[in-house]
Amino acid sequence: MEALPNLVLEALDVPDHDKLGQRGSTHRPRILILYGSLRPQSFSRKLALEAQRLLEQLGAETRLFDPHELPMLDSVPPDHPKVRELMEAALWSEGQVWVSPERHGTFTAVFKNQIDWLPLERAGVRPTQGRTLAVMQVCGGSQSFNVVNALRVLGRWMRMVTIPNQSSVPKAWQEFDEDGRMKPSPYYDRVVDVVEELVKFTLLVRDRSDYLTSRYSERKGDQEAAALALASGAATTTQETEATV
Repeated sequence: MEALPNLVLEALDVPDHDKLGQRGSTHRPRILILYGSLRPQSFSRKLALEAQRLLEQLGAETRLFDPHELPMLDSVPPDHPKVRELMEAALWSEGQVWVSPERHGTFTAVFKNQIDWLPLERAGVRPTQGRTLAVMQVCGGSQSFNVVNALRVLGRWMRMVTIPNQSSVPKAWQEFDEDGRMKPSPYYDRVVDVVEELVKFTLLVRDRSDYLTSRYSERKGDQEAAALALASGAATTTQETEATV
């Protein structure tokens, strides 16, 4: 085998089946659903509710976060009740569904504000890392994939495991009845596909998420930081000893 002089072998983790073995969690998959509109007739909320019904039919436990009264990022301290509710729901979740309408070619500020309140890391805890993610969008006109594509980028930034399938509902105002339920159509079938796939991936990932998202570069950095701290501590001890002599 060819030598790899730049590789720190102590920080390298060679994957194997034992490390990926099933850990045995038996509780219902926990799914958080976020949507991106405050309108009374919000079609992203209607689609989120439809996804929630399907998730519960498939045995998942769900929480639907209401973005009303969530302040803009940094306008209030992070202990604001609505911010705490969102953070606790993210930490509780094992998977998430993100649904947004398209505004000016991308997801809405209402949706982005929710994600912005979720830090990549706080007190050593990452509230989204390793969670599974399904992305959906609603369109006022013809079908577009701008939002789902942007949500995938955002999910990658939040270190989530985004499933392959996705849903984009064109002319959403035609796809829901007066009771807010989605009408039978290929678009509804696709939503079922997405939700079903999310539950499967959540069951597959949830006991392995820490291992799957463990990174060589971070393990290497931790080792270097620990060595530096150890050396610094030893140097401090030596200086204190010399000062007392």
